[in-house]
Amino acid sequence: MWIYEKKLQYPVNIQKPDPAMAKLIIAQLGGSDGEKGASDRYLNQRYAMPYPEVRALLTDIGTEEMAHEEMIATMVYQLMKGCSAQQIKAANAADYYVDHTAGVYPQGANGVPYTTAYIQSKGDPITDLSEDLAAEQKARTTYENLMRLAKDPEVYGPLLFLREREIVHFQRFGEALDFVRKDLDCRNYYRYNPAFDR
Repeated sequence: MWIYEKKLQYPVNIQKPDPAMAKLIIAQLGGSDGEKGASDRYLNQRYAMPYPEVRALLTDIGTEEMAHEEMIATMVYQLMKGCSAQQIKAANAADYYVDHTAGVYPQGANGVPYTTAYIQSKGDPITDLSEDLAAEQKARTTYENLMRLAKDPEVYGPLLFLREREIVHFQRFGEALDFVRKDLDCRNYYRYNPAFDR
């Protein structure tokens, strides 16, 4: 399906520990609008997608989101690496530390563990692609919020890259939705579900 290259999609090389920033950035790993949810969403939606071109897009973007998970996990690890228990406590990250030490665990910035309840796969191309468009916009907004809080350029750079990929994915999903609509009755997009009804 794809070839794994043993390098990050964008380099992450954070030298200065910052457990407070790690506690925020982890939202994009296991939070409700994070990369793990995006990957799970797209890779599961592809099975019911009746259009091979759109199924391929879901596969491509879903696997790219796995690369983004890897980037976020690397950022969280590097931001926590070498921190003392006192630094972690001062950053209000002691609750995370108690459960995971410096391990990377998919959760939101609020501490809620990742759950597949964050995603949806309805088996209806218009419904699923509309959800995908919204998911990409929510992720973009989260990256913008993180960028406003990031002071270190070594943190800001990867966040900027990831934000740009959310914009590209939004554009691709918009094109996919247009493609599906052109195949349906243009006077009534919701006349039937092409993945189920004929």
